[in-house]
Amino acid sequence: MNSRIDAWQLQGHTALITGASKGIGYAVARELAGMGASLLLVARDDDYLEQVRIELTDDFPEIDVLAFAADVSEAEDRLAVFDWIADMDAPVSLLINNAGGNLPKATLDYEEDEYRLIFEQNLFSAFEMCRLAHPHLTEHANAAIVNVGSVSGITHVRTGSPYGMTKAALHQLTRNLAAEWAIDGIRVNAVAPWYIRTQRSEPALADADYLDEVLDHTPLRRIGEPEEVAAAIAFLCLPAASYITGHVLAVDGGFLHYGF
Repeated sequence: MNSRIDAWQLQGHTALITGASKGIGYAVARELAGMGASLLLVARDDDYLEQVRIELTDDFPEIDVLAFAADVSEAEDRLAVFDWIADMDAPVSLLINNAGGNLPKATLDYEEDEYRLIFEQNLFSAFEMCRLAHPHLTEHANAAIVNVGSVSGITHVRTGSPYGMTKAALHQLTRNLAAEWAIDGIRVNAVAPWYIRTQRSEPALADADYLDEVLDHTPLRRIGEPEEVAAAIAFLCLPAASYITGHVLAVDGGFLHYGF
């Protein structure tokens, strides 16, 4: 087999993807499956997740597609995910930390339980998933973690300060782990999307005036698609990206060069 072709494929990999049933997580699952990776899908909605598992199994019969319903912002659920993985002896080599949430408000309007939940969903869950995955990832020669950050972790984009704080911290976690775990053969990168067309972004983008303002600050003059973020994530997982670690890749249509 041509080694350069192998560098652009993911046969022999098993990817653990959180928030895998919808939006960016679902697009990542399809992208990685198309490159030959087996899938371990995690999301909160058991029934919907099972539908996604069946769909991906039908579309990619040559790979294994398994699913486990869990809320990775909860410590017990995170442990349950890795008990499930241990029971199957699944060889996890890729971790995609995509699960997250938000409640946009003015800073002074947040209740303590609201902003703490955002931190649990977006930051602490990824931190703990990385730690739990570490012993599995060290067993594979080409292991990688990709965290789904946000341009809000780099500049102000009206998402609410807790969301921006968690994404900035997630970017820094990416850099720290890249340096700390390089010796273990684990590359750690992140993507930082701008507006992507998902269920979560639909309410904001339904406001025509707001949409126009977003597009005015996006050089490519359009909203991104989940598949475009998934392609960037897949690249960072590939053996072809073997000398890239600690990087936060903006998937933003040029937005960060404009500001908002």
